[in-house]
Amino acid sequence: MSIIEGIVGPIAGLIDKIIPDPKARDAAKLELLKLQGSQEMEGLRTQLSAIVAEAQSADPWTSRARPSFLYVMYALLLWSIPMGLIGAASPDMGAAIARGMTAYLRGIPEELYALFGTGYLGYTAARAWGKAKGVER
Repeated sequence: MSIIEGIVGPIAGLIDKIIPDPKARDAAKLELLKLQGSQEMEGLRTQLSAIVAEAQSADPWTSRARPSFLYVMYALLLWSIPMGLIGAASPDMGAAIARGMTAYLRGIPEELYALFGTGYLGYTAARAWGKAKGVER
């Protein structure tokens, strides 16, 4: 829970006690919610600015790191097609390859999977934000 979220509830309770007119009370609460939304949006904008800056970097490694990582993941998924063919031609070989790949993937620490998920979500959020702002196509 952010600081703003912790403050909004008690302030809304104070508004109920201080302002007797229902219309004025509702207007004050609406302004309070607008403030909360703008603070949260500013926090999100700050978090995404670093991602957008990296994506717009002139350095090819920095600007292409996230998409390149996604291409590697796509290649791993597409590898299932030849694996299916190998499994159909030689079930024992297909099973052995699958066991080896499973053992390898289970050996990767959970933290790296979490890092991948965070990077993937950050990349997609930055792209969506950039497109909404008209910065990217």
